[in-house]
Amino acid sequence: MDYAKAGYRDAFCNALEAVRGEGRYRVFADLKRHRGAFPHATWTREDGTTADVVVWCSNDYLGQGQNPVVLDAMKTAIDEAGSGSGGTRNISGTTHYHVELENELADLHGKEAALLFTSGYVSNEASLSTLYKILPGLIIFSDAQNHNSMISGIRAAGREQRRVFRHNDLAHLEELLAGAPAQAPKLVAFESVYSMDGDIADLRATVDLAKKYGAMTYIDEVHAVGMYGPRGAGVAERDGVMSEIDIIEGTLGKAFGVMGGYIAADAVIVDAIRSYADGFIFTTSLPPALAAGAAASIRYLKEHDEVRQAHQARAATLKARMKAAGLPVMETSVSHIVPLLVGDAVHCKMVSDYLLSDFGIYVQPINYPTVARGTERLRFTPSPAHDDRMMDDLIRALEALWAHCNIARVGGVAA
Repeated sequence: MDYAKAGYRDAFCNALEAVRGEGRYRVFADLKRHRGAFPHATWTREDGTTADVVVWCSNDYLGQGQNPVVLDAMKTAIDEAGSGSGGTRNISGTTHYHVELENELADLHGKEAALLFTSGYVSNEASLSTLYKILPGLIIFSDAQNHNSMISGIRAAGREQRRVFRHNDLAHLEELLAGAPAQAPKLVAFESVYSMDGDIADLRATVDLAKKYGAMTYIDEVHAVGMYGPRGAGVAERDGVMSEIDIIEGTLGKAFGVMGGYIAADAVIVDAIRSYADGFIFTTSLPPALAAGAAASIRYLKEHDEVRQAHQARAATLKARMKAAGLPVMETSVSHIVPLLVGDAVHCKMVSDYLLSDFGIYVQPINYPTVARGTERLRFTPSPAHDDRMMDDLIRALEALWAHCNIARVGGVAA
């Protein structure tokens, strides 16, 4: 394109038209959650009118964003310290709230130390990219379905310093490990719960394989912290391998209901990443209120395993209800994620739009690039607060729309 003649604006317009033409242009619903009434929210339409809706796709998996314990801690922090943190942690932005939260996180994961970042994305990208600086010649072995934030961090080095193994394929991982230079530092990077398919990695076998070849392990527990294990430390805690994993990464923005990301590891690892990671050094730290709310949420969930039990029961119930109705729940999910396969971007958005406009049910379509083309889906995340009446309403709406939008019940691929 000759930008001098066509103008830069045309390039942006063409890019948007390409997305619209594929049926995957994203429209954000204008929602305001109801305090103390999760998962209810008010939807504001484009014409300014409003309607009450039930949210079915929040990553606030346990409704902790509405827990009075969390809200009270945040309000107290504002009253005590004000709004912002004052800057980067290296200059003026470390507060006692950050120190308390990092102590809670280290305790949660049974590690010597923890380090806060502004988001789960930043914690992955910054930590993984920084490991290349600390370990010259490092080769990272990455699961093919790792989150974009992990991929971004791993791509910080050249192709010769990364290997991608087929999703959850430990035979392929071992093949790659065996073929790598024996003296090179190595790290296996993977997730516990994969958020789109809902499957869970074999943590014990992965850790054992990494040890066999002298590799460190880095696990993303973003979709598991708060929700698995007796204290909510994640699948690694549930499966008894937490102490054997070198670096655990997690988020404060999902089950804990607030915002932020972190890593937990031996003190020397955390201190080195703190000292070298651009994504930590050069960004303003979390406000005191967010740190205080996250710490309160972690403390609460450490002591309330019944919330996790209720959450798992609700997810299992929704899966069973959908299967009984002949709806194509993806069999990959063995977790709290309930993905319903549609298989076409246009139909996926159509169902989502009708659920919101006609039934007061909010669930966003999941399209490329979040998932591969042809695997478009609706991703439901039932919480302990999604009761049987809400499930009745949802199943009735889906049954009606699966016929109305001409989507096959068996196999889930749009006709």
